[in-house]
Amino acid sequence: MTAIPLSILDLAPIPAGSTVTDALRNTVDLAARAEEFGYRRYWLAEHHLAPGVASAAPQILIGAVAAATERIRVGSGAVQTGHWTPLSIVEQFGTLDALHPGRIDLGVGRSGQRHAETLAREGRPGPEREASVVDGLLIPKPFDQRRLAGSPVLSLFRALLQQPGAETPDFAEQVEQITGLLDGSYRSAEGHPARATPGENADVQLWILGSSGGQSAQVAGERGLPFAANYHVSPSNVLEAVQAYRKAFKPSAVLDEPYVVVSADVVVAPTDEEARELASPYALWVHSIRSKLAAVPFPTPAEAAAREWTEEEWDLVADRIDTQFVGAPGTVVAGLEVLRRVTGADELLVTTITHDHADRVRSFRLLAEAWGLTGSGGSP
Repeated sequence: MTAIPLSILDLAPIPAGSTVTDALRNTVDLAARAEEFGYRRYWLAEHHLAPGVASAAPQILIGAVAAATERIRVGSGAVQTGHWTPLSIVEQFGTLDALHPGRIDLGVGRSGQRHAETLAREGRPGPEREASVVDGLLIPKPFDQRRLAGSPVLSLFRALLQQPGAETPDFAEQVEQITGLLDGSYRSAEGHPARATPGENADVQLWILGSSGGQSAQVAGERGLPFAANYHVSPSNVLEAVQAYRKAFKPSAVLDEPYVVVSADVVVAPTDEEARELASPYALWVHSIRSKLAAVPFPTPAEAAAREWTEEEWDLVADRIDTQFVGAPGTVVAGLEVLRRVTGADELLVTTITHDHADRVRSFRLLAEAWGLTGSGGSP
Protein backbone atom coordinates (compact mmCIF):
# COMPACT_ATOMS: atom_id res chain seq x y z
CA MET A 1 0.00 0.00 0.00
CA THR A 2 1.23 3.49 -0.89
CA ALA A 3 2.06 5.52 2.21
CA ILE A 4 -0.62 8.02 3.13
CA PRO A 5 0.24 11.73 3.41
CA LEU A 6 1.81 13.20 6.51
CA SER A 7 1.08 16.67 7.83
CA ILE A 8 2.29 18.75 10.78
CA LEU A 9 0.56 20.30 13.78
CA ASP A 10 2.64 23.02 15.44
CA LEU A 11 2.06 24.74 18.78
CA ALA A 12 5.02 27.12 18.39
CA PRO A 13 6.55 25.72 21.61
CA ILE A 14 8.82 27.94 23.68
CA PRO A 15 11.83 26.00 24.97
CA ALA A 16 13.07 26.73 28.48
CA GLY A 17 15.55 29.62 28.32
CA SER A 18 14.14 30.82 25.00
CA THR A 19 11.72 33.59 23.98
CA VAL A 20 8.43 34.03 22.14
CA THR A 21 10.35 35.61 19.26
CA ASP A 22 12.59 32.56 19.00
CA ALA A 23 9.58 30.24 19.03
CA LEU A 24 7.77 32.10 16.27
CA ARG A 25 10.86 32.26 14.11
CA ASN A 26 11.34 28.53 14.65
CA THR A 27 7.78 27.91 13.48
CA VAL A 28 8.31 29.82 10.24
CA ASP A 29 11.62 28.03 9.67
CA LEU A 30 10.10 24.60 10.36
CA ALA A 31 7.24 25.27 7.97
CA ALA A 32 9.65 26.07 5.15
CA ARG A 33 11.56 22.87 5.91
CA ALA A 34 8.33 20.89 6.06
CA GLU A 35 7.48 22.02 2.55
CA GLU A 36 10.89 20.83 1.37
CA PHE A 37 10.43 17.49 3.14
CA GLY A 38 7.08 16.83 1.45
CA TYR A 39 4.51 17.27 4.22
CA ARG A 40 1.03 17.99 2.88
CA ARG A 41 -0.20 20.66 5.29
CA TYR A 42 1.05 22.73 8.22
CA TRP A 43 -1.49 23.53 10.92
CA LEU A 44 -1.15 25.94 13.84
CA ALA A 45 -2.92 25.26 17.14
CA GLU A 46 -4.74 27.85 19.25
CA HIS A 47 -3.58 27.96 22.89
CA HIS A 48 -4.02 30.66 25.48
CA LEU A 49 -2.45 31.60 28.84
CA ALA A 50 0.38 29.08 28.35
CA PRO A 51 3.92 30.33 29.15
CA GLY A 52 5.39 27.54 27.00
CA VAL A 53 3.27 27.95 23.86
CA ALA A 54 3.37 30.90 21.44
CA SER A 55 0.47 29.94 19.15
CA ALA A 56 -2.15 32.13 20.80
CA ALA A 57 -3.03 33.82 17.49
CA PRO A 58 -2.94 31.12 14.81
CA GLN A 59 -4.58 33.36 12.21
CA ILE A 60 -1.55 35.67 12.33
CA LEU A 61 0.89 32.78 12.33
CA ILE A 62 -0.86 31.18 9.35
CA GLY A 63 -0.22 34.36 7.37
CA ALA A 64 3.46 34.37 8.31
CA VAL A 65 3.87 30.68 7.45
CA ALA A 66 2.00 30.99 4.15
CA ALA A 67 4.19 33.96 3.19
CA ALA A 68 7.33 31.94 3.87
CA THR A 69 6.20 28.93 1.80
CA GLU A 70 4.86 28.32 -1.70
CA ARG A 71 2.97 25.02 -1.98
CA ILE A 72 2.19 23.47 1.39
CA ARG A 73 -1.35 23.99 2.69
CA VAL A 74 -1.47 26.10 5.85
CA GLY A 75 -4.25 26.25 8.40
CA SER A 76 -5.62 26.07 11.92
CA GLY A 77 -5.71 23.05 14.13
CA ALA A 78 -8.05 24.34 15.40
CA VAL A 79 -9.75 27.70 15.80
CA GLN A 80 -11.63 27.45 19.09
CA THR A 81 -15.19 28.43 18.22
CA GLY A 82 -15.98 29.25 21.84
CA HIS A 83 -13.74 32.31 21.54
CA TRP A 84 -14.77 33.70 18.15
CA THR A 85 -17.94 34.52 16.25
CA PRO A 86 -18.52 32.74 12.91
CA LEU A 87 -18.26 36.06 11.06
CA SER A 88 -14.89 36.94 12.61
CA ILE A 89 -13.56 33.48 11.70
CA VAL A 90 -14.76 33.71 8.10
CA GLU A 91 -13.42 37.24 7.63
CA GLN A 92 -10.02 36.26 9.04
CA PHE A 93 -9.67 33.18 6.87
CA GLY A 94 -11.14 34.96 3.87
CA THR A 95 -8.37 37.51 4.25
CA LEU A 96 -5.77 34.75 4.42
CA ASP A 97 -7.18 33.11 1.31
CA ALA A 98 -7.15 36.40 -0.59
CA LEU A 99 -3.45 36.78 0.21
CA HIS A 100 -2.56 33.10 -0.35
CA PRO A 101 -5.23 31.71 -2.71
CA GLY A 102 -6.12 28.03 -2.58
CA ARG A 103 -3.76 27.06 0.24
CA ILE A 104 -5.70 27.78 3.42
CA ASP A 105 -7.34 25.20 5.72
CA LEU A 106 -9.92 26.37 8.25
CA GLY A 107 -9.97 23.82 11.04
CA VAL A 108 -12.53 24.48 13.78
CA GLY A 109 -13.09 22.75 17.11
CA ARG A 110 -15.09 22.96 20.31
CA SER A 111 -12.16 23.45 22.68
CA GLY A 112 -13.35 26.82 23.91
CA GLN A 113 -16.80 25.41 24.59
CA ARG A 114 -15.42 22.31 26.27
CA HIS A 115 -13.61 24.48 28.83
CA ALA A 116 -16.96 25.83 29.97
CA GLU A 117 -18.50 22.35 30.00
CA THR A 118 -15.66 21.04 32.16
CA LEU A 119 -16.60 23.58 34.84
CA ALA A 120 -19.82 21.63 35.42
CA ARG A 121 -18.27 18.16 35.57
CA GLU A 122 -17.06 18.13 39.17
CA GLY A 123 -18.78 15.37 41.08
CA ARG A 124 -19.91 13.38 38.07
CA PRO A 125 -18.84 9.74 37.79
CA GLY A 126 -15.46 9.32 36.14
CA PRO A 127 -14.59 7.09 33.20
CA GLU A 128 -14.31 3.42 34.08
CA ARG A 129 -12.95 1.91 30.86
CA GLU A 130 -9.57 0.25 31.32
CA ALA A 131 -6.64 0.35 28.92
CA SER A 132 -6.65 -2.07 26.01
CA VAL A 133 -4.67 -2.95 22.92
CA VAL A 134 -6.68 -3.02 19.71
CA ASP A 135 -4.89 -4.84 16.89
CA GLY A 136 -1.56 -3.57 18.19
CA LEU A 137 -2.66 0.01 19.02
CA LEU A 138 -2.69 1.09 22.66
CA ILE A 139 -5.99 2.62 23.74
CA PRO A 140 -5.23 3.90 27.24
CA LYS A 141 -7.60 4.38 30.13
CA PRO A 142 -9.46 7.68 29.64
CA PHE A 143 -8.13 10.71 31.45
CA ASP A 144 -10.58 11.69 34.18
CA GLN A 145 -11.75 15.22 33.35
CA ARG A 146 -12.95 15.66 36.94
CA ARG A 147 -9.33 16.37 37.82
CA LEU A 148 -9.64 19.63 35.89
CA ALA A 149 -13.14 20.65 36.91
CA GLY A 150 -12.07 22.43 40.09
CA SER A 151 -9.29 24.44 38.46
CA PRO A 152 -9.68 28.22 38.83
CA VAL A 153 -7.91 28.54 35.47
CA LEU A 154 -11.06 27.36 33.68
CA SER A 155 -12.96 30.31 35.07
CA LEU A 156 -10.07 32.56 34.09
CA PHE A 157 -10.25 31.30 30.51
CA ARG A 158 -13.91 32.16 30.33
CA ALA A 159 -13.38 35.60 31.89
CA LEU A 160 -10.56 36.59 29.54
CA LEU A 161 -11.61 34.91 26.30
CA GLN A 162 -15.27 35.94 26.17
CA GLN A 163 -17.04 39.24 26.58
CA PRO A 164 -18.92 39.56 29.92
CA GLY A 165 -22.24 37.78 29.71
CA ALA A 166 -21.49 36.25 26.31
CA GLU A 167 -22.89 32.79 25.61
CA THR A 168 -21.38 30.53 22.96
CA PRO A 169 -23.94 29.17 20.48
CA ASP A 170 -24.28 25.46 19.79
CA PHE A 171 -21.35 24.12 17.77
CA ALA A 172 -23.56 22.78 14.95
CA GLU A 173 -25.15 26.23 14.64
CA GLN A 174 -21.72 27.86 14.46
CA VAL A 175 -20.55 25.48 11.72
CA GLU A 176 -23.76 26.16 9.78
CA GLN A 177 -23.14 29.90 10.03
CA ILE A 178 -19.49 29.52 8.95
CA THR A 179 -20.54 27.43 5.97
CA GLY A 180 -23.29 29.88 5.01
CA LEU A 181 -20.97 32.88 5.23
CA LEU A 182 -18.36 31.10 3.12
CA ASP A 183 -20.74 30.05 0.35
CA GLY A 184 -22.96 33.12 0.43
CA SER A 185 -26.11 31.32 1.57
CA TYR A 186 -26.30 32.84 5.07
CA ARG A 187 -29.64 34.26 6.14
CA SER A 188 -30.67 35.56 9.54
CA ALA A 189 -33.74 34.24 11.37
CA GLU A 190 -35.66 37.08 9.73
CA GLY A 191 -34.34 36.15 6.29
CA HIS A 192 -31.76 38.91 5.89
CA PRO A 193 -28.56 37.98 4.02
CA ALA A 194 -25.06 38.73 5.31
CA ARG A 195 -22.07 39.10 3.01
CA ALA A 196 -18.67 38.37 4.56
CA THR A 197 -16.00 40.50 2.89
CA PRO A 198 -13.41 39.04 2.75
CA GLY A 199 -14.71 35.50 3.20
CA GLU A 200 -17.59 34.85 0.86
CA ASN A 201 -16.54 32.37 -1.86
CA ALA A 202 -13.08 32.05 -0.33
CA ASP A 203 -11.29 28.92 -1.49
CA VAL A 204 -10.66 27.52 2.00
CA GLN A 205 -11.03 23.89 3.09
CA LEU A 206 -13.28 23.60 6.14
CA TRP A 207 -12.27 20.91 8.64
CA ILE A 208 -13.78 19.74 11.92
CA LEU A 209 -11.46 18.60 14.70
CA GLY A 210 -12.65 16.40 17.55
CA SER A 211 -11.49 14.41 20.55
CA SER A 212 -14.41 12.01 20.98
CA GLY A 213 -17.41 10.49 19.28
CA GLY A 214 -19.54 13.44 20.36
CA GLN A 215 -20.85 16.51 18.61
CA SER A 216 -17.77 17.39 16.56
CA ALA A 217 -17.64 13.95 14.91
CA GLN A 218 -21.40 14.04 14.34
CA VAL A 219 -21.34 17.50 12.76
CA ALA A 220 -18.42 16.62 10.49
CA GLY A 221 -20.10 13.44 9.31
CA GLU A 222 -23.57 14.85 8.79
CA ARG A 223 -22.19 17.76 6.77
CA GLY A 224 -19.81 15.63 4.71
CA LEU A 225 -16.74 17.52 5.90
CA PRO A 226 -13.23 16.13 6.51
CA PHE A 227 -12.56 15.21 10.15
CA ALA A 228 -9.40 15.24 12.25
CA ALA A 229 -9.41 12.86 15.23
CA ASN A 230 -7.15 13.46 18.18
CA TYR A 231 -4.87 10.59 19.25
CA HIS A 232 -2.06 12.72 20.63
CA VAL A 233 -4.18 14.51 23.30
CA SER A 234 -7.17 12.17 23.79
CA PRO A 235 -5.84 8.77 22.71
CA SER A 236 -8.48 6.85 24.66
CA ASN A 237 -11.25 8.21 22.45
CA VAL A 238 -9.73 8.06 18.97
CA LEU A 239 -11.53 4.92 17.78
CA GLU A 240 -14.95 6.05 18.93
CA ALA A 241 -14.31 9.43 17.27
CA VAL A 242 -13.52 8.01 13.83
CA GLN A 243 -16.29 5.42 14.09
CA ALA A 244 -18.88 8.05 15.01
CA TYR A 245 -17.74 10.26 12.12
CA ARG A 246 -17.95 7.47 9.57
CA LYS A 247 -21.33 6.31 10.87
CA ALA A 248 -22.75 9.84 10.59
CA PHE A 249 -21.16 10.61 7.22
CA LYS A 250 -23.32 11.81 4.35
CA PRO A 251 -21.82 12.60 0.92
CA SER A 252 -21.63 16.30 0.15
CA ALA A 253 -20.34 18.74 -2.44
CA VAL A 254 -17.05 18.56 -0.49
CA LEU A 255 -16.57 14.79 -0.11
CA ASP A 256 -18.03 11.66 -1.66
CA GLU A 257 -16.52 9.51 1.09
CA PRO A 258 -15.28 10.11 4.66
CA TYR A 259 -11.82 11.60 4.99
CA VAL A 260 -10.08 11.13 8.33
CA VAL A 261 -6.87 12.65 9.63
CA VAL A 262 -5.49 11.24 12.90
CA SER A 263 -2.97 13.12 15.02
CA ALA A 264 0.09 11.57 16.66
CA ASP A 265 2.86 12.78 18.94
CA VAL A 266 6.24 11.78 17.51
CA VAL A 267 9.95 12.15 18.25
CA VAL A 268 12.45 10.65 15.80
CA ALA A 269 16.23 10.49 16.14
CA PRO A 270 18.95 8.30 14.60
CA THR A 271 18.65 5.79 17.46
CA ASP A 272 15.90 4.71 19.84
CA GLU A 273 18.05 5.75 22.81
CA GLU A 274 18.63 9.29 21.57
CA ALA A 275 14.96 9.72 20.68
CA ARG A 276 13.91 8.65 24.17
CA GLU A 277 16.28 11.23 25.68
CA LEU A 278 14.94 14.01 23.45
CA ALA A 279 11.37 13.05 24.30
CA SER A 280 11.96 12.73 28.05
CA PRO A 281 10.88 16.32 28.93
CA TYR A 282 7.45 15.67 27.44
CA ALA A 283 6.14 14.19 30.69
CA LEU A 284 7.00 17.36 32.63
CA TRP A 285 5.36 19.47 29.95
CA VAL A 286 2.16 17.41 29.92
CA HIS A 287 2.05 17.46 33.70
CA SER A 288 2.05 21.26 33.65
CA ILE A 289 -0.94 21.20 31.30
CA ARG A 290 -2.86 18.58 33.26
CA SER A 291 -2.13 20.03 36.72
CA LYS A 292 -2.24 23.77 36.00
CA LEU A 293 -3.83 24.02 32.53
CA ALA A 294 -0.80 26.03 31.43
CA ALA A 295 2.08 24.52 29.47
CA VAL A 296 5.47 25.49 30.86
CA PRO A 297 8.42 26.32 28.62
CA PHE A 298 9.59 22.98 27.27
CA PRO A 299 12.22 21.60 29.68
CA THR A 300 15.66 20.23 28.85
CA PRO A 301 16.46 16.52 29.01
CA ALA A 302 18.65 17.29 32.03
CA GLU A 303 15.68 18.81 33.87
CA ALA A 304 13.62 15.76 32.99
CA ALA A 305 16.30 13.40 34.29
CA ALA A 306 16.41 15.24 37.63
CA ARG A 307 12.66 14.93 38.23
CA GLU A 308 11.41 12.32 40.72
CA TRP A 309 7.81 11.26 40.12
CA THR A 310 5.19 10.08 42.54
CA GLU A 311 2.74 7.42 41.39
CA GLU A 312 -0.10 9.96 41.43
CA GLU A 313 1.86 12.46 39.34
CA TRP A 314 2.79 9.84 36.75
CA ASP A 315 -0.80 8.64 36.55
CA LEU A 316 -1.74 12.16 35.50
CA VAL A 317 0.38 11.92 32.32
CA ALA A 318 0.66 8.21 31.59
CA ASP A 319 -1.88 8.07 28.75
CA ARG A 320 0.00 10.77 26.84
CA ILE A 321 3.45 9.30 27.43
CA ASP A 322 2.49 5.73 26.62
CA THR A 323 0.99 6.76 23.27
CA GLN A 324 3.95 8.79 21.99
CA PHE A 325 5.78 7.32 19.01
CA VAL A 326 9.44 7.67 19.96
CA GLY A 327 12.49 6.08 18.41
CA ALA A 328 14.64 5.60 15.34
CA PRO A 329 12.93 6.12 11.97
CA GLY A 330 12.01 2.47 11.52
CA THR A 331 10.60 2.23 15.04
CA VAL A 332 8.35 5.25 14.59
CA VAL A 333 7.21 4.32 11.09
CA ALA A 334 6.16 0.89 12.36
CA GLY A 335 4.14 2.50 15.16
CA LEU A 336 2.49 5.02 12.86
CA GLU A 337 1.59 2.26 10.43
CA VAL A 338 -0.30 0.52 13.24
CA LEU A 339 -2.12 3.78 14.01
CA ARG A 340 -3.01 4.18 10.33
CA ARG A 341 -4.21 0.62 9.98
CA VAL A 342 -6.32 0.49 13.13
CA THR A 343 -7.97 3.88 12.65
CA GLY A 344 -8.20 3.67 8.86
CA ALA A 345 -6.69 7.15 8.64
CA ASP A 346 -6.40 8.76 5.22
CA GLU A 347 -3.69 11.07 6.53
CA LEU A 348 -1.64 11.46 9.72
CA LEU A 349 -1.07 14.76 11.50
CA VAL A 350 2.24 14.68 13.35
CA THR A 351 3.30 16.94 16.20
CA THR A 352 6.81 16.97 17.66
CA ILE A 353 8.29 18.98 20.52
CA THR A 354 11.94 18.89 21.58
CA HIS A 355 13.93 21.43 23.52
CA ASP A 356 16.34 22.12 20.67
CA HIS A 357 14.89 23.39 17.39
CA ALA A 358 17.50 21.56 15.33
CA ASP A 359 16.43 18.26 16.88
CA ARG A 360 12.81 19.00 16.00
CA VAL A 361 13.67 19.80 12.38
CA ARG A 362 15.76 16.63 12.16
CA SER A 363 12.91 14.56 13.61
CA PHE A 364 10.55 15.72 10.86
CA ARG A 365 13.22 15.17 8.20
CA LEU A 366 14.02 11.64 9.33
CA LEU A 367 10.34 10.75 9.46
CA ALA A 368 9.71 12.19 6.00
CA GLU A 369 12.58 10.19 4.54
CA ALA A 370 11.53 6.96 6.25
CA TRP A 371 7.88 7.45 5.27
CA GLY A 372 8.81 8.09 1.64
CA LEU A 373 7.55 11.65 1.25
CA THR A 374 8.52 13.21 -2.07
CA GLY A 375 8.52 16.93 -1.41
CA SER A 376 5.42 17.54 -3.49
CA GLY A 377 3.18 19.10 -0.83
CA GLY A 378 -0.27 19.79 -2.28
CA SER A 379 -3.79 18.86 -1.20
CA PRO A 380 -6.10 15.83 -1.18
